[in-house]
Amino acid sequence: MAVLSRKRTIALSAAAALVAGLVVVGTNHEFQEVLGLADEPGEGLPHQPREMLEAMMGESQEAGEEAFEYSTAVGQFAQARSAPGIVAPGAYGAAFTELKGLSATPGQWSEITKVPYNSDDPRYRDYASNSSGGSGNVTGRITGLAADNAGYVYAAGANGGVWRSSTGGGNWTPIADQLPSLSTGDLALAADGSLWYATGEANTGATSYVGSGVYRLADPRSGQFTPEMRVGGPELESSVIQKVRFAGGKVWAATNRGLFTHDAASTTGAWHLEYAPNPDYLPGGSKAGDPSAAYKNIVNDVAVDPRNPKHVVAAIAWRGGDTYNGFYETADYTAGGWTKVNPGGAIQPNDIGFATFAFAADGSKLYVINQSPTLYNKTVGTVNSYLDGIYVSNTGSPSGPWNKIADSTKLANSGSALKQSVGGKGYGPGIQAWYNQFLAVDPANPDHVYAGLEEVNETTDGGSNWKVVGPYWNFSFACWNPDDSLNTCQKTTHSDQHSVAIGSYQGKPYVFVGNDGGLYRRPVQGSADRDGHATDWQNLNDGTIDALQYYSVSVGKDTYNGKSGVGVSGGLQDNGASMLRAGETTMGSPFGGDGGDSLADPDNACRQVQEYTNLAMRATQNCNANTNPDSSASTSVDIQPYTSSPGDEPARFIAPFAADDHNVNNWIAGGQHIWLNTKGFGIKNGKDWQNAFDLGAGHLATAVSLSQGVAYVGWCGPCNNQGFTRGIAVGKLGDAKSFHQLNLPADGVLPNRYVAGFGVDPANPNHAFVAFNGFSRRWTEGPGAGVGHVFETTDQGATWKDVSANLPDVPANAVKVLSTGALVLATDLATLYRPAGSTQWQRMGGGLPTTAVLDAEYSKSDNAVYVATHGRGIWKFGLS
Repeated sequence: MAVLSRKRTIALSAAAALVAGLVVVGTNHEFQEVLGLADEPGEGLPHQPREMLEAMMGESQEAGEEAFEYSTAVGQFAQARSAPGIVAPGAYGAAFTELKGLSATPGQWSEITKVPYNSDDPRYRDYASNSSGGSGNVTGRITGLAADNAGYVYAAGANGGVWRSSTGGGNWTPIADQLPSLSTGDLALAADGSLWYATGEANTGATSYVGSGVYRLADPRSGQFTPEMRVGGPELESSVIQKVRFAGGKVWAATNRGLFTHDAASTTGAWHLEYAPNPDYLPGGSKAGDPSAAYKNIVNDVAVDPRNPKHVVAAIAWRGGDTYNGFYETADYTAGGWTKVNPGGAIQPNDIGFATFAFAADGSKLYVINQSPTLYNKTVGTVNSYLDGIYVSNTGSPSGPWNKIADSTKLANSGSALKQSVGGKGYGPGIQAWYNQFLAVDPANPDHVYAGLEEVNETTDGGSNWKVVGPYWNFSFACWNPDDSLNTCQKTTHSDQHSVAIGSYQGKPYVFVGNDGGLYRRPVQGSADRDGHATDWQNLNDGTIDALQYYSVSVGKDTYNGKSGVGVSGGLQDNGASMLRAGETTMGSPFGGDGGDSLADPDNACRQVQEYTNLAMRATQNCNANTNPDSSASTSVDIQPYTSSPGDEPARFIAPFAADDHNVNNWIAGGQHIWLNTKGFGIKNGKDWQNAFDLGAGHLATAVSLSQGVAYVGWCGPCNNQGFTRGIAVGKLGDAKSFHQLNLPADGVLPNRYVAGFGVDPANPNHAFVAFNGFSRRWTEGPGAGVGHVFETTDQGATWKDVSANLPDVPANAVKVLSTGALVLATDLATLYRPAGSTQWQRMGGGLPTTAVLDAEYSKSDNAVYVATHGRGIWKFGLS
């Protein structure tokens, strides 16, 4: 989840973010994230080649800035789905039911990105990429892992559902695609061999979505999850779930609405609320409408004492701090009664935040990772970590006494790439401790522990000594060289750890880790070099698992190695921009870090523009292929638009840009200003953009389009619930005086929600459609939420009419008008189609998993629609 780019770009400052009305770290405006109505762009440390690191990190990057950037991204995705109010539970479930009632067009979707994605592809050693960092093949964020002792491994993507391997990892098969939610909270094997899938990612991250409950698969080695396997009733629908644990015949679920239990031997009967510290704030409670309600009952973890299944402990806290934050326990849950623990020893009772527990198998020790609300709420730039520490209770009791066995400094001095990257100054271990955590104890050794933060850490002596066995990257180490023949560094994992499991394959125990780049394994008793870096990581992202989280897709004609066809590229959460050339069976990564919006010449896929974040754009005319990482040999050009100095243009984290659909050399981009470029790929730098129109202070573009010179731009600002405002500006290329704001308040038709995308009639630029995100008034409690998701104008926006008709009430993300007059609509749950001349919507084809579709593009080269999903890669639908 790190905002990673080896080329440092100037980030949106805290001051600019506040002016723009964005979510700020540590404030109550973040409550949308807890509901899971948040997305997940990249977050973290910009990738730098070693010779640039010290200067970049020490001088131009404030400490904690990356975590602030990510928090901004979190809020912005949430705003799109929730502003101007709070979304009531059940919204996604109702939308899924409506979708099932629609007819489907003929035809099937085909998956384009189910191929290996090599982040270290030697063709892309340009310094704007991350190639040679050491993480190898990657896929999307893995937030659930389970493994047995017979070689079966189960992995679940953040928004990609569950995958099965029978070979200790690899050769993956999806087994949950029939479910209404593919958002993953946790995955766990019960003692009877059943697999439990808790939906609703609880990372409160930018791409975290709510779930539809918990499902139990009795025979996971050969079966598939179905909706009928849901455990209980609707009690956990539209919630997020951090952990599920088993003991005493019960399954425990740690959710954002309290701690729940269910009979582990049955799927019938309701879930039982065992404990919530502030029940008045739960749905239906007297304070459910309070703006801070979503913060008040967050259970981060639950653990059951191996020595006594009636003794249960829970970590209950909001990461930003609250009076209820702390450790809780019950000596006998069957008798009821929970007590807030007053922990003794090194832990400060009033500084407990997001925490993860792990018992030793014999119950003799209890470990915990704790994030500090005190550090989290400090001013951006004054701290380099939000980690309080890693602790052990050698009594196995949550009362302690607790001994601190690691903190950010100790981990940094144990072989961390973060220390060497930033000189202990800007970005230290645990800066994302509110987002990156896992903890596991070797079942055979209570002193052997794996702890995941941004990196993978290991101790074999109860915490006296640590090794960073999975460094963040290799760029900062002396062993690194961009020439593979000279690079002696060990292969490492991708950064930002989320899940862990211990299992066996062919009689040998392995530890499996899941992170923002996918899955990796090594022997539990692994080997390491003299720096403490593991020598035996095995990459499990073989291309059969496609959990990639795209923001965008772009397509163009391509010829490569004598094969002609199309080239497909797109921007990804924390996995840069991918490129699949014509005829290839492996993707490479021309650009690193977070990839945002993208653009490609329809007649030449290698002429493209890729965004890092906040309109930090680079243009290339050769797919950015370059085996020489020297910056002077870069094959891409920095074209970030600016007024006075690079980086001064306020813009959304994933900011929009596009080419004119009739002239690929005319471009539009949107921040606070509307930017136009008439030089196409001949653009040399950010000053080549024309500043066409000021949307207004605090107003940031959310969607742009340009067709035959007519521009449509949607914006918001403030973009959160407090005073949410949206608007649309229109104008014409070459006529600055023509740009103006539409009078939407007087319009009375368009809802007061997030403007997500425009689709323009290729034959008439005055005829256009606009798609709105969020939910209609039935689900959104906020002023002017309105109804409808798609609206049409025939007079360049002067008047609009609602053409939603039978469209399900689901957030819409993009709309395209085909040359036939048909419409394609990308939503959070499906891609929809409206035939030319019809007023009714249909599901578009079959075979597309139920996951968020963020972008849809038409390819004239092969007469097909391509969509970017945020959890299941890129898919294609042939229109012929």
